[in-house]
Amino acid sequence: MGAPSVQIRDATADDAALILRFIRELAIYEKAESSVQTDEAGIRHSLFGEGAKARALVCEADGQAIGYAVYFYNYSTWLGRNGIYLEDLYVSPAQRGSGAGKALLQHIARIAVAEGCGRFEWSVLDWNEPAIKFYEAAGAKPQSEWTVYRLEGEALKTFAQPR
Repeated sequence: MGAPSVQIRDATADDAALILRFIRELAIYEKAESSVQTDEAGIRHSLFGEGAKARALVCEADGQAIGYAVYFYNYSTWLGRNGIYLEDLYVSPAQRGSGAGKALLQHIARIAVAEGCGRFEWSVLDWNEPAIKFYEAAGAKPQSEWTVYRLEGEALKTFAQPR
């Protein structure tokens, strides 16, 4: 018996609960379950509401949802072109190794190429060896000269206040 047939489709607002489930599963895998602060309404609004900036895909095998990806467009001043930033790529543990992750990554790469994007990039936790090996096998190169900085929560609100 061969690997299941994988299909990728654009997610819809009806997928909000499914996407939230996958987000929680990913957060558990990344040892950050308590960091998930959104709910189904938040997913519905942020991904499918008017003015939504991010896009989502659902990966299915034999009619069952087995993974998802969320991405958005960024911009490179050096290239003078848009790029795509992959926020999440997740495949259910039982389906890893089936080609679903590669199919999702290639699907977004094709979107980037078709839309003339200059880059397709993402972040990976430094301890996530399976993901690092997967991305390097795809030809991706780590950008170790850059360090990500983040303002969030109260620090963001405090910094945003006029002084």
